[in-house]
Amino acid sequence: MLPGSLLAADDNQSPNTALDFPLVDLHVHLDNSTLDRVLEVAGQRGVKFGIVEHAGTKENQYPVVLSNDAELKSYLARLDGKPVYKGIQAEWLDWRGCFSAEVLGQLDYVLSDAMTIRGQDGKRVKMWERGYEIGDQQTFMDRYVDWHVEIMATEPLDIFANLTWLPSALVAEYDTLWTPVRMEKVIGAAIKYGVALEISSSVKAPKIQFLQMAKTAGAKFSLGSNGRYPNMGKLDYSLAMVRSLGLKKSDMFTPALSGQKAVQRRKL
Repeated sequence: MLPGSLLAADDNQSPNTALDFPLVDLHVHLDNSTLDRVLEVAGQRGVKFGIVEHAGTKENQYPVVLSNDAELKSYLARLDGKPVYKGIQAEWLDWRGCFSAEVLGQLDYVLSDAMTIRGQDGKRVKMWERGYEIGDQQTFMDRYVDWHVEIMATEPLDIFANLTWLPSALVAEYDTLWTPVRMEKVIGAAIKYGVALEISSSVKAPKIQFLQMAKTAGAKFSLGSNGRYPNMGKLDYSLAMVRSLGLKKSDMFTPALSGQKAVQRRKL
């Protein structure tokens, strides 16, 4: 281990063992850390990073929210020439209106998730926050699955992150609530709209049954830590699933060439 390394002894993953593709963590947040410090972690862990900052209206409250072309251009310039992929984590259903198609086309990919859901009053609700009321479990799950499908159908996404995550009150019922029919509906939408499915080491999901179904159906996958400094690039769960499924390079998402990115090919 390098002197002064940020890695603990048990962080040495030997990540590329038996893989036929480069290891990439496409869900890394800079937030308020420095790019140089984050790149040091990438080098130590042997993982290439895809950086995503939250993007959308200022109604979204995160350490960094890109909300217009000027802010997005500044972000892209900050990453220009660095050994990273350039992405955003799109927020809600109104993020595209903040940016021009020209500037969005300079991104390598767009990532989003379903953890912010439409409340009964139509407003956005962060389900991980204290006080979120689920109500009837089965009704919630049907609405939640439909929300996944709506996002993929209406937003030009390359990657869907934090798949099958559940609010803490439902975690113990994961295997019961995520039925084959519900999994098939989400997987079918991902394939229909060309959205890759993230294997998340942050939320340790999706579980193996979902991933096996997705692989059989022909889905593409990405790996993500949802990491903030210095925790990006920790992909233990993702790698365990990759090896259990026997995923190969052909199964993995790779940022598309210009003209073929979701924001360019999907005219919504």
